[in-house]
Amino acid sequence: MSKSGGGSRKVKLRFASSGVSSSNGGDSGDSSSNESERLMDSDEEGNIQIPVPTGQPRGRMGRRFTLNPLIFAKEEREARRQSLAQLKLSYYPKHMNPEHYDTGLGFCGWFLMGLSWIIVISTFPVSIYFCMKVVQEYERAVIFRLGRLIGGGAKGPGIFFVLPCIESYTKVDLRTVSFSVPPQEILTKDSVTTSVDAVIYYRICNATVSVANVENAHHSTRLLAQTTLRNMLGTRSLSEILSDRETLATSMQTILDEATESWGIKVERVEIKDVRLPIQLQRAMAAEAEATREARAKVIAAEGEQKASRSLREAASVIAQSPAALQLRYLQTLNSVAAEKNSTIIFPLPMEFVRHLIN
Repeated sequence: MSKSGGGSRKVKLRFASSGVSSSNGGDSGDSSSNESERLMDSDEEGNIQIPVPTGQPRGRMGRRFTLNPLIFAKEEREARRQSLAQLKLSYYPKHMNPEHYDTGLGFCGWFLMGLSWIIVISTFPVSIYFCMKVVQEYERAVIFRLGRLIGGGAKGPGIFFVLPCIESYTKVDLRTVSFSVPPQEILTKDSVTTSVDAVIYYRICNATVSVANVENAHHSTRLLAQTTLRNMLGTRSLSEILSDRETLATSMQTILDEATESWGIKVERVEIKDVRLPIQLQRAMAAEAEATREARAKVIAAEGEQKASRSLREAASVIAQSPAALQLRYLQTLNSVAAEKNSTIIFPLPMEFVRHLIN
């Protein structure tokens, strides 16, 4: 690239199927007048040349039409876009690193801090009551100094020091919290209206993030649980909701845990408590279940009679082949009848004895 007398340069544009590439090339033999008359040239290779002014713009129009050849660099545009995206994501970090703390107080901040220390020292030991704070084992304290987070993260458990007038703190409870999701009217995938409620167990795993990234972590988690329950069960059928409660609870826990990670909250467990159906649908399902049970009972009874008749037929064929077996069966029947009640029983004469008398 070389500059001419008019203070302009040329940009070669090569058009190909894969994209547009740019390269800078100079033409030292051209004058400023020829470049102003010739707005676009092409060389022997077919590269289009556009003169681009590079000197100091002479007026408002010059500043308006000043071109930057770097706008054709696709990789640079992509890099700028990614850097802007990272800048937006870093505004609410998931984990508060030391570089996210702004320790620059300025002149006024240092002045107020020194004044606060003077007050603490001059009122000692009365100031100890206002400066020394205690948090329990299950609590953490997030400290702000002149509206900014101080380094070191959340304080506790135990005793920590707070400068009066310029520092404030917020206590955060780290214990597991449970709450019931109110019954939600849900239209299932197969167009059945149901009412479903659930129980959510969660805890705060990062006290600093839960205070800095969301206004009310507990209220936000409850609202998110309600909407997640409605959206997830709305894509399932009634049979899936009634039979796969554990799978639905696990899926809901995963969704809530991913959504609340940037709030410093860990969802530990989700349980679907009750699924209420309309009364008419309950009656229809009960009638269907009763009819199914009756049909199954009839089938079982028929199968039992069939097996019993087959057994009786086999027993009759065996007894017919052996007369002694019939006599033994006769004696067993008499024995069972005599054992039931203490009464007089008339035994008929055996057929063999009667036959001998007749003969």
